[in-house]
Amino acid sequence: MSTIAAPRTPAPQKRRGVNWEKWGWIYMRVSGVVLVVLIFGHLFVNLMVGEGIKAIDFAFVAGKLSNPFWQWWDTLMLWLALIHGANGMRTIVNDYVVSKAWGRTLRGAIAFAAVALIVLGTLVIFTFDPCPVVPPEQASLLPSFCTA
Repeated sequence: MSTIAAPRTPAPQKRRGVNWEKWGWIYMRVSGVVLVVLIFGHLFVNLMVGEGIKAIDFAFVAGKLSNPFWQWWDTLMLWLALIHGANGMRTIVNDYVVSKAWGRTLRGAIAFAAVALIVLGTLVIFTFDPCPVVPPEQASLLPSFCTA
């Protein structure tokens, strides 16, 4: 049986500051919709346009990553997917981990992993060079479309 508060009981005070749970919930819905568009666009271009899956090789990826449009497409997909996944994992930790110390540790590990992967992935997307400058004795390691 539940108890009804006395009529003159003051209303509970609202917390001040940002409601992170609300914004995390909104982010999951918005990023999910945007990710569906990005992922299906990615799959369509890679698998349906041109020669399909037979055309996907190192040269295909190098060509895509040399185009600023696809660099930003892949960067947006990377950032949204990693933050979306990390936020989902944070929610699972909040729901199931009872120890405050373990919860803090796991949320820190999730944040560290997400930030590290975002930084490394972004560096790969924007600094990828399929034809780096190499010494002449290593020229045979370059792809066939690179001039020595």
